Formats: sequence, structure tokens, C-alpha cells
Amino acid sequence: MTRISILSLFLGAALFSCQQKPGGTEAEVSEAQEVEEVSASAADYSVNAAESQLMWYGFKPTGRHNGTIGIQGGTISVLNGEIEGGSFTMDMNAINVEDLEGEYKDKLTNHLKSGDFFSVEEYPTATFEITSVEAYSGEMAAAEGKMAVVVNDEEVDEYSLADPTHSITGNLTMRGTTLSITFPAKVSITDGQVTAEAKFNIDRSKWGVNFREENGYEARAKDELIYDTVNVGFDITASEGEPTAMAK
Repeated sequence: MTRISILSLFLGAALFSCQQKPGGTEAEVSEAQEVEEVSASAADYSVNAAESQLMWYGFKPTGRHNGTIGIQGGTISVLNGEIEGGSFTMDMNAINVEDLEGEYKDKLTNHLKSGDFFSVEEYPTATFEITSVEAYSGEMAAAEGKMAVVVNDEEVDEYSLADPTHSITGNLTMRGTTLSITFPAKVSITDGQVTAEAKFNIDRSKWGVNFREENGYEARAKDELIYDTVNVGFDITASEGEPTAMAK
């Protein structure tokens, strides 16, 4: 690549970084927390992998892409009608791009799986392990804030959850990095079933999900053209009894 084109990439990155970035509910991120042992009296609900998934939206100044990541399995522990603990595992080889087709879909999927991003050959799974669950409060809602989002002159709905019931904290491990995140969720516990839904934003760079620095100036310039903020959501269904395998 010529010096001029490399300079153009950096200038473009500087220009685009001033534009509005994706908005919504920001997950609180901190150092990984200790996971307390679940009471022996808690009931275990097996995550139904066929009915559970993680959703993602990635943004760049010229557009956005979205898709899913399959849930491999997990367990939710319930005591006295409240979630006490649990975890689930994501299959990073099951990354799916939903807004593209054919060779463009394959190209982006393979790029996300490569060492430039999730490096799935070395890190085939990601995990989320619950450390605490609290009732959602009005103070939490007031602290979130709102911001309009425009992509390609199109206003994009903020990625946030309506009427959350709980605030969930847990350790998210991706690409060998573990950090604690806190986000609002809508949780329902009925006879024999637990459902949990969430929508929030994370900064992908905190988990090292970006172009590797050893790829040089060109790679770092390209990485600047992708927003660090990623919309993440999940729908989890867990039931008493044997776990159900992830849908193919």
C-alpha cells in the first residue's frame, strides 16, 4: 500500500471518529469478580441451546452488519424464585452474519472468525458466568442516558431493553480476556422455565477483539474505521430436565 493511501485511511479514521457512534444502554465494565458458590438447595435449569442465542450489531461510518452467535449450553440456578447463579457458553464457530448473502456473507464470517477478530481456532468458545442478580431500580434507569444514532442518514433505534426487571452482573470471557459486565435484563421465572432477555453495548477492544497490531499501519487504520461499540443482546431459555442441543 502506498504512503498516500495509508495516510488517507488515517485521515478517514480521524474524520469518522468524530461522527455519532451507536447508542443505547452501556454495560458497566470492570475487573473480573469472584464467583460465589451456589447453594446446594438451588434448583438447576438447563439452558435450551436450540431456543437461545446471542445477537450482535457491528457499526462503521458507512453502514452496519448484524448476526448471531450460537449458545452451546449452560445452567441457571434458582433459589426461592430468584436467580442465584449460572453460566452459559457461546460457540464462536457458530458466528452467523444475517444481513449479507453468498460470497459477501462468507467473507465477513471468515474474517470475524480469523485472528483479526475472534480468533476462533485458538478461542473456540466464549463464556458468561453470573456473579450477582439484583432487582432493577429507577436510579439505574436514570443513569443510562439516551443518544440518537444515525447510520447512512438513517436513524437507528437505540439498543436498549424496555421495562427491565433485573440488573445482572457477570464475568464475560472472550478471546482469553475476562472482564465483569453489568447490564439490565428482563427475567421471568415460571414453573419449570427461566427466560432472560438483554440488550446492551460493549467496547470490543477491551477484550482484544480488533486487528492485531503486528499487522501494521494498514490494519490499525482499518480498525479505526470500525466503531469499538458493539450492540449485544441475548435471549436465554432454561428449563428443568435434560439440556437441549443447539440448533444446526
